[in-house]
Amino acid sequence: MDALKNPFRPGAGTTPPALIGRDVLIDRFDIVCRRALAGKPDKSLMPIGLRGVGKTVLLNRFCEIAQSNSYKLAFIEAPEAGNFPTLLAARLRRILLEMARGPVSKAVNRALGVLKSFTLTLPDGTSIRVDPEPLKGEADSGLLAEDLTDLLVATGEAAKSRDSAVLIAIDEVQYLQSEELSAAIVAIHRTTQLNLPVMLAGAGLPQLPGLAGEAKSYAERLFEFPSIGALDENEAREALLVPAQQENADIATDALDAMVEHSSGYPYFLQEWGYHAWNAAVKQRIELADVESAHFLVQNALDSNFFRVRLDRLTPKEKDYLHAMARLGPGPHRSGDIAAELGVRVESVAPRRSGLIAKGMIFSPAHGDTAFTVPLFDQFLRRVLG
Repeated sequence: MDALKNPFRPGAGTTPPALIGRDVLIDRFDIVCRRALAGKPDKSLMPIGLRGVGKTVLLNRFCEIAQSNSYKLAFIEAPEAGNFPTLLAARLRRILLEMARGPVSKAVNRALGVLKSFTLTLPDGTSIRVDPEPLKGEADSGLLAEDLTDLLVATGEAAKSRDSAVLIAIDEVQYLQSEELSAAIVAIHRTTQLNLPVMLAGAGLPQLPGLAGEAKSYAERLFEFPSIGALDENEAREALLVPAQQENADIATDALDAMVEHSSGYPYFLQEWGYHAWNAAVKQRIELADVESAHFLVQNALDSNFFRVRLDRLTPKEKDYLHAMARLGPGPHRSGDIAAELGVRVESVAPRRSGLIAKGMIFSPAHGDTAFTVPLFDQFLRRVLG
């Protein structure tokens, strides 16, 4: 079929042609947004799940909903390097300068002064250009939780003065340093108590609820952590069929069944299968033969662009640990079983396990258990490592 009309879009965080199976969460977020704007803050959402299930896509949809409800947006992909405060300050600077246009607002000018104070205490020495003088005693203690609270309270008051609101959206929340996550939770807790229109939404790997709970025990009272996963069989079929039909094409039943089975219903994998099967099809209908001929291309694309880039970040010892997990099967696996597969004591590989969790490669679904954060990663490792 015509490659230019190919509706499928495999990519990191790329919105699929049909966002299937997430309606309940989308509707819920819309209500939360409108309640916060009306001065009735509710629990915000932080969807969690494995790689490739569409967390970033869903977070982007949340951002669209917020902006349609007059919110100003500060979107951040959490860095592993730990400079979250600097990134947030830069985003809030843009928002506050936008609010400063038009009639003079004391609340907006004050927030700019608080922002200036906040940037002067950043650990990397960054100072963001803002015209107002820093406000002494505001966001200048050097204690991140205290200073970030001052900044978000001032930002919320500024937004309220403009009949607006602010959404801070953080992707890959699990990469925030413990101090950063704790400070963000403390600050949002305070803006919620004051009924200010500042919301924090995020998305992350399955370990996020545990990290948030460790940072602040009341995190579960501020956020919901809905788990999203693979689409069920009907949803997966719809995610393939609807985009094809929108381009006046079709998919044979057996071809549809094969793609759903090969992808295990994971949204990213569905997009890869749909994309390559479409390009392989000669007629306006994807047949089973087209799916079979696309198999090598799909596997090569996933191995190169989805799996390999994650493996290449690891040390040889970390690769050994994951390879041992893969030999045991999809998982989850007991830590003792992995150590036994490696022929070492559990205690000796605990630091390796912790490092892999920090890199977002594995997580602990239950005490003593270990699982991959990347779907079908065990199959990939067995293909490339034997």
